[in-house]
Amino acid sequence: MDAAPDSPLIAPPDPPLPQPARRPRWWFHLAILGLYPPVLGLIGWLTRGEGGPLLAGAAAGLAVGCLWELSIFGLVFGLALLASRATASELYLAKRVRWTCVPLGFAYSLGIRVLLGVVVLFAVGVVTAVGGLTVERIGMFFQEHRPKVEALVSVSALRDDPIYLALALTVVSFGLGGLREELWRAGMLAGFRALWPERFASTRGQLVAVVLAAIVFGLGHAPQGPMASAFAGVLGVALGGILVFHRSIWPAVFAHGFFDATSLVLIPWAMSQLHTLEKMIKP
Repeated sequence: MDAAPDSPLIAPPDPPLPQPARRPRWWFHLAILGLYPPVLGLIGWLTRGEGGPLLAGAAAGLAVGCLWELSIFGLVFGLALLASRATASELYLAKRVRWTCVPLGFAYSLGIRVLLGVVVLFAVGVVTAVGGLTVERIGMFFQEHRPKVEALVSVSALRDDPIYLALALTVVSFGLGGLREELWRAGMLAGFRALWPERFASTRGQLVAVVLAAIVFGLGHAPQGPMASAFAGVLGVALGGILVFHRSIWPAVFAHGFFDATSLVLIPWAMSQLHTLEKMIKP
């Protein structure tokens, strides 16, 4: 039996290319979306250490923070769409959400976590072989440059406040993380494809655009440290590849949401392990 036309397992044809007359509009679209992550990263960098985590350490503060972040993105994304008048097909939104996106997204999230683990092990192996670093030196480097998750969420609230945790696993993971960031990524790819169709209209070209968008995406995570920026870049490449392969935003949205949710669940345990490691490597 043939799969349904809008099945997430079947990639539909490439979306139609935009009309040349819309080119100036697409410049504004790409510029405002491209500036969004770096500007957020710069603001986070300038205000780091002030007033606790970005998503406040209480359930009410978390809800307000999510509403604020979504409102800002809605304004930016709305201005971009008002300028470019991008269609649902151009944003990979033409296919409706199907229940199969849920298990598919979960499977993708596991694969991405394995990919990140392989990247980390490879990097550690190269540094150890080339630089001759000891385990203690590597541990000290990781401790110094690790992702500053406490700049984003309250670790104690994740551990002790079930309402905060529930909001983090739903609104933060699938709203701020999944939907917001994959809409942004789809908008970036549409902009690249519209302005330089000869380079980015093909599947190979779209994958190149995915890498460029991932670099910008990584810059937005600068307040959490260079390692977080690198991880975000790798994550962006993986999620962008999913988006391009399926020509649909929804498998990537669920993959991103599940990845963020499992990460948030693991944060309290990971932080306790880091504290133990810090005690072991201190002289």
